[in-house]
Amino acid sequence: MQEIDRRSEFRPAQGEIPTSPGVYRFSDRHGRVLYIGKAKNLRARLANYFQPLHSLMPRTRRMLALAAKLDWTVVATDTESLVLEHTWITEFKPPFNVQFKDDKTYPYLAVTLRDEAPRLIITRNERIRGARYFGPYPKVWALRETTALLQRAFPIRTCNEADYQRAMRSGKPCLAGQIGRCHGPCSRLITVEEHRARVQELVAFLGGGDTGHLRSLQRAMRDAAAEQRYEDAARLRDQVQAVEHVMEKNAVVLGLDVNLDVFGLRADELAAAAHQFIIRGGRIRGERSWIVDVELDDSPGTLLEQVVQSAYEGEREPPPEILVPLLPENAGALEEALSARRPRRGRVRVRVPERGEKVQLMDRAVLNAGEHLVRHKLKRAADLTARTDALAELQQALGMAEAPLRIECIDVSHLQGTGVVASLVVFEDGLPAKGAYRKYRIEETSDDTDSIHQVVSRRAAQLNAAREAGEPPSGVYRDRPQLLVVDGGEPQVRAAARALAEAGIDDVALCGIAKRLEEIWLPDDPYPVILPRTSEALFLVQRIRDEAHRFAITFQRQRRSTAIASRLSEIPGLGPKRVQALLKHFGSVARLRAASHAELSAAPGLGPKLAEQVMDHLGDSAPAAAAKLGAAQHASTSEEDPA
Repeated sequence: MQEIDRRSEFRPAQGEIPTSPGVYRFSDRHGRVLYIGKAKNLRARLANYFQPLHSLMPRTRRMLALAAKLDWTVVATDTESLVLEHTWITEFKPPFNVQFKDDKTYPYLAVTLRDEAPRLIITRNERIRGARYFGPYPKVWALRETTALLQRAFPIRTCNEADYQRAMRSGKPCLAGQIGRCHGPCSRLITVEEHRARVQELVAFLGGGDTGHLRSLQRAMRDAAAEQRYEDAARLRDQVQAVEHVMEKNAVVLGLDVNLDVFGLRADELAAAAHQFIIRGGRIRGERSWIVDVELDDSPGTLLEQVVQSAYEGEREPPPEILVPLLPENAGALEEALSARRPRRGRVRVRVPERGEKVQLMDRAVLNAGEHLVRHKLKRAADLTARTDALAELQQALGMAEAPLRIECIDVSHLQGTGVVASLVVFEDGLPAKGAYRKYRIEETSDDTDSIHQVVSRRAAQLNAAREAGEPPSGVYRDRPQLLVVDGGEPQVRAAARALAEAGIDDVALCGIAKRLEEIWLPDDPYPVILPRTSEALFLVQRIRDEAHRFAITFQRQRRSTAIASRLSEIPGLGPKRVQALLKHFGSVARLRAASHAELSAAPGLGPKLAEQVMDHLGDSAPAAAAKLGAAQHASTSEEDPA
């Protein structure tokens, strides 16, 4: 389709844009922020967006086709613009800015120093109070192997806090302590002070490759052998071998006093990959990779700025030196922004290595980033193309003025007319935005179409309330969709259209997808839109519908399980633990209702008497009454699926 140039609607007057440094924002007609950028000279930078359309990158043209407003904020320095840009990108999550992925699941080694007897754990939680972290590490299996070696080299407590406290109160060590696998104070073989000293040796070893502990073990091993204490010598030998093995796995790559991070970057016109090596005490103590969706024509230097900033979000503190493959344009401002994250510990230097071992390390980081990008493209190449094609095809098939960047879908679920619930799922740019999903309880309804009308009315009221209050889109639930999909055919679409008309909403496109023939129904159209079976647009709508169906069924099952648990808890002798054990034993509400007296009697915690009470209590409940209440059944959600 030919692109419509609407830039004249929001283009500022000549001379209105200042020449100062600042941050600018493009928003759509609903107030949603589409793109955030920064510039040393706002006037010169924004002039690039008003060149002839054919000279702009395709993704830039796509953003401008959706834009309806341009704002900017003037700041004093480049550093302020860098920090403000990153803050706003994190807050608004604009769809056309760089999107970072694959950086939230890497595990760490953590030493729980706040505990009376600290222990070494593998965790993905970066907010354990008082813990000392090492990593992250990309491979969990390798981390488990390293942890086992460290446990042999530095024997410290392994049990959880509850077991430790129980053992300390009773004076009886746990099984691991009795067989020599746990070396905490509860084993009575070591004091709390001695245990903490051993933990400090472990922290020093992990933090800087301290070899003092290794030399101490070697001396103790030789002394034990000389004194013919061979069992002690053998135990110390095993610890020495474990320490040496760990040191081999973390080979020295730089001097022992070197602490720095190395960032490698490989990018093409659509995506990029970044790889980070974390060097502490001259050793590689961790590494991680990002996949970065590049939606606009950012330069590699600008992209690298955002990668480095994202690496130190939260409580992550940058080291004194950061190596990058190329120097960003605003390197000085970036150094100031990073230095502010480590007050009282000196300035952060960002530089490009020129010779020696640091250049070799940078080459390895770039190589790893390139391999990560290749793996990502092999896995997702078809997806990216398919998503773009699907949105364009859907726009054309439904006669929309713009591609549906945000699609919402509503589905209703019930069991024989009872326990009616609904789900709303959201897809942004063809991908699920799970943080924006919503669940609805429907207390009274006559049929499926009435349920659809109620849910759409509630959603429309929320959108109108946000607009009347003048609230900008939050990036989660206040965002206005371009397209609303309902699960159903012509009757369901008519009900949804009536709800939107009653709310005065006429800028949201609407369609329904009927299950039997997978037809797309539009309001006031007696004939459905038939998309080819191989259509990417049909596949996208099916995927959204199926996700809404899954989410609704999950919520419906949760309510059924809660309701049955409440009924069971009314039976004398059935406490919460027995109720949970009963539900777990049968696996679903349907199997529990269908169970015979003998099967109930054999369940854990139940005997013949309680089993008879359960059958009596459930016998007068849902099935018979449900049949009277449920006039219209939802064909795909009326089955009693296993919980």
